[in-house]
Amino acid sequence: MTSELIYICAGSSLVGLALYRLATYGDMLLRVLSLNVLAIGIAVLIFASARNAGMTDPVPQAFVLTGIVVLVGVTAALLALAERIDGHDDE
Repeated sequence: MTSELIYICAGSSLVGLALYRLATYGDMLLRVLSLNVLAIGIAVLIFASARNAGMTDPVPQAFVLTGIVVLVGVTAALLALAERIDGHDDE
């Protein structure tokens, strides 16, 4: 097996696992975690598809790095929103 195939299989399994967990979990914190796993799975798939004849393309790498930075901001916002929603249930 080539390394690209291993990365494609790993990324696909991460995406599948994250989508399954998004559909089955009811807890907000675990849903945010599932969204993070989904984003990392998509990043692995983009990395795997960016290789051409042993050379890597820098444009998909830049997109993935930008996606990681956006993921950190979105995760912080979702965690704050989840805390606020759970806080209103107690009152």
